[in-house]
Amino acid sequence: MEISAGAVVFYKGQDDVEYLLLLYPGGHWDFPKGNVEPGESPEQTALREIKEETGLNVELVPGFREEVEYYYFRQGRRIRKRVIYFLARAPSKDVRLSWEHKGYAWLPFGQALARITFENSRRVLAKAHIYLKERGGTWIS
Repeated sequence: MEISAGAVVFYKGQDDVEYLLLLYPGGHWDFPKGNVEPGESPEQTALREIKEETGLNVELVPGFREEVEYYYFRQGRRIRKRVIYFLARAPSKDVRLSWEHKGYAWLPFGQALARITFENSRRVLAKAHIYLKERGGTWIS
């Protein structure tokens, strides 16, 4: 099994929360993520991948962790993949996109939900959004 980690990255502006989506070369929109390297915790992987892919130094929100599993094909082989998602607050919207992606967007919840390609990622975003609303205060005020 392949294991990756990433995060639902958000920025709290004056009016609303916006979520960061990346456009992958295959044409799908999703969150920043990447493979867990030997000796790395999933949290370390998420922070590293977000920094590498976006240039952002984010802060993980304690207590949020969602996992999704799916299969994909690589070189004719069926690969089982688990992705561990966290929730991360960005200090700014100044993204420096890596070569790995074709574009990015900061979107309010409804637009982000509509743009995400995969259903399992939409579920993660919905849970993250609810988590932020319920715990509001420190993280989105």
